[in-house]
Amino acid sequence: MNSDTPLSPRPLHHLPDGGRSVLTSRQLREHGVTAAEAAERCRPGGPWQRILPGVHLLHPGPATGEERLRAALLYAASRERAGGPDGSGGTGGTGGMHRSGSAGGPAGAPVPGAGGGPYGAAMITGLAALALHRFSAAPSLRALDRVDVLVPRTRRLRPTGYVRFVRAAALPRPREITGLPAAPAARALADAVAQLPDAATVRRLLVEAVRHGHCEASVLVAELSRARLLARPHVVDAVDALLAEGRAMAEGLLYDMVRGYALPEPLWNVELRLPGGTLLAGVDAYWPAQAVALEIDARVSRQSGYDPLGGLAPAGEHMERMGITVVRVTPRKLRECLEAQAAVVRTALIAAVDREPAPYVVIRPR
Repeated sequence: MNSDTPLSPRPLHHLPDGGRSVLTSRQLREHGVTAAEAAERCRPGGPWQRILPGVHLLHPGPATGEERLRAALLYAASRERAGGPDGSGGTGGTGGMHRSGSAGGPAGAPVPGAGGGPYGAAMITGLAALALHRFSAAPSLRALDRVDVLVPRTRRLRPTGYVRFVRAAALPRPREITGLPAAPAARALADAVAQLPDAATVRRLLVEAVRHGHCEASVLVAELSRARLLARPHVVDAVDALLAEGRAMAEGLLYDMVRGYALPEPLWNVELRLPGGTLLAGVDAYWPAQAVALEIDARVSRQSGYDPLGGLAPAGEHMERMGITVVRVTPRKLRECLEAQAAVVRTALIAAVDREPAPYVVIRPR
């Protein structure tokens, strides 16, 4: 064969539809396309192009956003299988991959990113992952100059082209979106925020995450803490905004619960004080006839990643000792099982009939 020999791409119809347009050199060889043939087709004006080292785009013209992500993942996986940063040394399997935290999907369907799929342990993270998660505040895939790929810390990979690598000791379980493994929203946000100096953009992304239910505020703050981002003033300000957003949403759901499930109307947002004026607690709802108080538990410790689902606050313990029943609900429970939370409140109100009367408390607007 010489340069005048006409070349026609060999049929690749047996490949999955999502994998026909982007293939590695190794995949091409497996389908009968030699390195020389691939190089010929990638010459200027040819039908193919090399989008990344060892990764080919099997059509002329610009790559789509998803093709760029697929190429980035294949580049990472091809270097992993080759056994080194330069792609040299063996053609074995996927030895050395980090598997913890990303095991198994549906039976018979390997999860990309879990070590058995076409992308090894790699997954998209950062702004590109947020675009896959359909964050309106994130740039479109086409507009991104960089694509972040999350890989195990033990991997030796050099950034190349538009691909940048983020390393982690333990990888989260990826979410498959349009056939691509993406980091969960909270992890993708933390990786994006690490690269964003713009306070307004950080705030929009964090608030959108909570407002649209991509992740819980507590989970997100824990990820930001793990990434040591809470020392940055603009991130702390954005966290304050997202916690306020989460509480406002939870309060709205609480109103819906009381009215939608025909619970007695409580006193909303009040302070409970002892007759001498000592503050017991501020509560979100209080039924004085039954001495039942309800608190929205949206507490988050920025330093420790504290789980707001656990533990009673000291004020709650004090009220319980005084004979006031304290019902604590979380924003997540209100969003995911409103009927069950209404049943908990109704049970507490009914049970109050059999209790000793609670001590007198002063109720004031909060």
